[in-house]
Amino acid sequence: MSDLSLKHVTGAGISPVAGKTNVYTSSVDEFKDMLKKSIDSVSAGANEANDLADGLISGKHANIHETMIAMEKANISFRLITKTQSMLIRAYQEVMKIPL
Repeated sequence: MSDLSLKHVTGAGISPVAGKTNVYTSSVDEFKDMLKKSIDSVSAGANEANDLADGLISGKHANIHETMIAMEKANISFRLITKTQSMLIRAYQEVMKIPL
């Protein structure tokens, strides 16, 4: 996901007014950074849950409560990011339907 590029969607670099810089470029970069941080956070939560589950199975620790909480947090985060993805795709499809 690190090569995610939104330039083709937003027309970044194309100035709406001749001679002016694109005012949308910083917003696109901020949005892209927010998405990347969210995806990284979900991935880190899933990795933590997997590590705790592996530790529980191998006998390194016996804290089933902590493991279950981490697994549920990872599950909720994954469902949230999946729902967000669906909403973004629908929004993109609606924007693409707008006649120019």
